[in-house]
Amino acid sequence: MTSAIDPALYPFKGKRFDRGGGIHMHWLDEGPRDAPPVVMVHGNPSWSFYYRGLVQGLRDRFRCIVPDHVGMGLSDKPSDRDYDYTLERRIDDLERLLDHAGVTSDVTLVVHDWGGGIGFGWATRHPERVRRLVVLNTAAFHLPASKSFPAALRLTRTPLGALLVRGANAFARGAVHTCVTRAAMPAAVRRAYLAPYDSWDARIATLRFVQDIPLAPSDAAYAVVSRTDAGLAAFRQTPALVCWGMKDYVFDHHFLEAWEQRMPHAEVHRFQDAGHYVLEDAGEEILSLVNGFLAAHPLAAAGR
Repeated sequence: MTSAIDPALYPFKGKRFDRGGGIHMHWLDEGPRDAPPVVMVHGNPSWSFYYRGLVQGLRDRFRCIVPDHVGMGLSDKPSDRDYDYTLERRIDDLERLLDHAGVTSDVTLVVHDWGGGIGFGWATRHPERVRRLVVLNTAAFHLPASKSFPAALRLTRTPLGALLVRGANAFARGAVHTCVTRAAMPAAVRRAYLAPYDSWDARIATLRFVQDIPLAPSDAAYAVVSRTDAGLAAFRQTPALVCWGMKDYVFDHHFLEAWEQRMPHAEVHRFQDAGHYVLEDAGEEILSLVNGFLAAHPLAAAGR
């Protein structure tokens, strides 16, 4: 697996954390340990590789903490018998990892895709720990009433879709082509995104994430998302930067408008020609914006 990941693209030495039950999470801990923490939470089917540019651009001044969720990236990929692939469990995992890392204050939280539900799920448990927010094509609330559930995701939740995801890695393969829009993803980058998902067993989480999307109150994650959405009110004055790829066919303008309703104070930047993997399409621009945002909102002014 790791041989398919170009070390020039991912020049990090990760750590391992036993989240319980002998299941280990891989995570990055880059930068001075006593520096303010920047916690970056990825989604599906990406992994910590997605944040590589932000880590390299921030680690001289910040402690960059980037977990791979269980079943994703370089973390263990247990079966359903050994791990409950649910949003609640993901939030618990992040909480355990950050407690283990000693991250108890002054957090800048960066989220993308499922990272919004997971990251804000943790943040709404500990709003006093969070000082700044960076939001990238994600949600921490239910599907907006104005938005239809995408056909590709609906297919993935069928038996045929499950076979394609587990047997052909269709979800991750599709993402490396459809989630960038400015230019085709370079081959070495595609290989790195796909490397962790090289077998039927290794693709369990990419499927379970889609199956866990809550669409009705009877779904396992529905109450968790409702609780998280209610907790977002705690961040109505927290400095927030939103960078949004407008060609994302899932997290589109409907989701962006929902964020603007919840965080009307946020600094919002729309990238009209960027897709879901907005850091792949506009990484250098976003790094510049993040640097400017962090400088404009020092921790003392953010409520330290």
